[in-house]
Amino acid sequence: MSYQHQYVDGTHIHFPMGKVVCIGRNYAEHAKELNNPVPTEPLLFIKPGSCVVPLDDGFTLVEGRGDVHYEAEIAVLIGKPLSRTPNAEEVRDAISGFAPALDLTLRDLQATLKAKGYPWETAKSFDGAYVLAPFVADDSYADLSDIGIRLSINGEVRQDGNSSAMLNPIIGLIQHIAGHFSLQPGDVISTGTPAGVGPLNSGDCLEIALSGQESFASRVF
Repeated sequence: MSYQHQYVDGTHIHFPMGKVVCIGRNYAEHAKELNNPVPTEPLLFIKPGSCVVPLDDGFTLVEGRGDVHYEAEIAVLIGKPLSRTPNAEEVRDAISGFAPALDLTLRDLQATLKAKGYPWETAKSFDGAYVLAPFVADDSYADLSDIGIRLSINGEVRQDGNSSAMLNPIIGLIQHIAGHFSLQPGDVISTGTPAGVGPLNSGDCLEIALSGQESFASRVF
């Protein structure tokens, strides 16, 4: 199913789906669980908008390419253009919403690519590789350093993190990104995943939520 940005009340957001700018290893414990070094600066990669699918109707996994791992993340919707290292006030004003999301990864393929020193795109940017819930409004959180993200699978909590543990906080992260390349309305910033990642399987039932907001139920077909 094609994806269109929307708020939790069903209102469509008129921005087109842009790119998804992701940050790898933004939680130290996640870096450690995969035996990766903790980076000293933001580790960025981009998923195309074509890989985004909505959470609410359920989603399918790519087949025949090894384990597909879930990574629950806080997604930030950009609503105004940003470039050339904007100040913190400009970044906050450009945020149009927050949502829980799943950054899906072909983990076996990613490990092979990493071992060869190759880019990760084929492990990260396949069709359906980013599963996005509806957004809450930009004023839902006064303190961006205290946003929780929780993912349960088949009734068991698998990930339970908070933006307070990010190595690169949300505002500073977006400043860093915009200092390297422009952000446009409709782009999404995926802010990294806490520890607890693992494989998804067909038939899994998921529940994901940001702190203080309604949870979203979905399933893997």
